[in-house]
Amino acid sequence: MRILAAMSGGVDSSVAAALLLREGHDVVGAYMKNWINEEKIIGDCPWQEDVEDARAVAEHLGIEFRVVNLMDEYRERVVNYLLEGYQAGITPNPDVMCNREMKFGVFLDYARAEGFEAVATGHYARRRDNGNGSADILCGVDTGKNQTYFLALLRQNQLMGALFPVGDLLKPELRELARGFGLPNSEKKDSQGICFIGQVKMSDFLRAFVPDNPGRIIDLKGNVLGEHRGLHLYTLGQRRGIGVPSNAYREAYVVIAKRGEENELVVGFESEDTPLLYASSATVGDISFVNAQPGAGMILAQPRYRTPAVAAELTVDGGGGGQVLFDKPQRALTPGQICAFYDGEVLLGGAVFTDIHHQ
Repeated sequence: MRILAAMSGGVDSSVAAALLLREGHDVVGAYMKNWINEEKIIGDCPWQEDVEDARAVAEHLGIEFRVVNLMDEYRERVVNYLLEGYQAGITPNPDVMCNREMKFGVFLDYARAEGFEAVATGHYARRRDNGNGSADILCGVDTGKNQTYFLALLRQNQLMGALFPVGDLLKPELRELARGFGLPNSEKKDSQGICFIGQVKMSDFLRAFVPDNPGRIIDLKGNVLGEHRGLHLYTLGQRRGIGVPSNAYREAYVVIAKRGEENELVVGFESEDTPLLYASSATVGDISFVNAQPGAGMILAQPRYRTPAVAAELTVDGGGGGQVLFDKPQRALTPGQICAFYDGEVLLGGAVFTDIHHQ
């Protein structure tokens, strides 16, 4: 196959390209140039270093390397979505949207136009080709690195042009392969930044584009405890960085609500009995299925990346929305965030939380 390997400069995508080359494919490496921090200095955004790391790996492997400029599309499809979401009081997920709109959207379209059969990434996920000509996404073998949650909004036509070469590997095995291939970035630390932007704190990114809008921090009884910098800088369930010290019993506060009209941040204490902190059901929109829509019945639902998937009932209304009823109450369900749906290790799809139903 002729494959365009998305190379971020990190070790995962580098090993993905090396594995495909070893299998005999015609591989070209490409760095997605989405954001270069031209307008304002926002934290550490080492895109030039990442480009050079990716280029060095491509040269070591002896493959062609390209820098594909997608800055306009990234601003339109990811950055604007991110900023508009936070300004509207929700908590969007740029990494999920980057995968659907950029890597397996604009970038895949570019690859196909250039005559490539597929795009390969370093995601810890697996693709399974079925006998009926369709494909499924399966969880990565490394459960600690499994990244299928971030692929929850991919559609079948996108998956047909996607390859995940490292999904069968554990991270230590991948590092060992990187050393065996002699990759110049084999010891490079993993990135934890915003999708293809780099090591930038979300709060720093937001403050560069959305002005502060201070307001009151209150408890459930209406007592004023302090002042927040702007509701867009906080998310439901947040424990740290609120700016309110713990009480006399050393109980730390947690964000349980954001009241937009009053510009008030509501905090409480960590307890399953705390009103607004836990919920058993939610309305979702923008429902997307990787393959066929599942029939009625129980599934597994993962309401955020680091939260285990739990038993839930998904009801689809036919208009792109639906309801998720969790078997057990879930902490800090948040409008704007993604809920991924599974059948065992098979990623069924995902949706966006639009309304949370508290009892």
